[in-house]
Amino acid sequence: QVQLVESGGGLVQAGGSLRLSCAASGRTFSSYAMGWFRQAPGKEREFVAAISWSGGSTYYANSVKGRFTISRDNAKNMVYLQMNSLKPEDTAVYYCAAKKTSVVGPGDFGSWGQGTQVTVSS
Repeated sequence: QVQLVESGGGLVQAGGSLRLSCAASGRTFSSYAMGWFRQAPGKEREFVAAISWSGGSTYYANSVKGRFTISRDNAKNMVYLQMNSLKPEDTAVYYCAAKKTSVVGPGDFGSWGQGTQVTVSS
């Protein structure tokens, strides 16, 4: 089991950038694929991005492709989401997630953080 804590959210103007961080506990972090999800008010949680245990494979939702970049540092047990060219529709609570599988994609995540709020003003 891995525990996850997100940070880095905040208020930013449209076109701006933010970097979210996710700190993971546990000695087996490098065996987990990691992901980011988001949930806007009144909407279901949606997949944003995922990265393989090694960092060699990434997967993005079409809505963020080319603007967001997921990365990880296994030595520090950290996962990041660099968000550029932010739009008001990116406003949501962003969640870090983990799954103990080599499959990189939006499904089967079983461990979740508490979330961090991102608000993009127009």
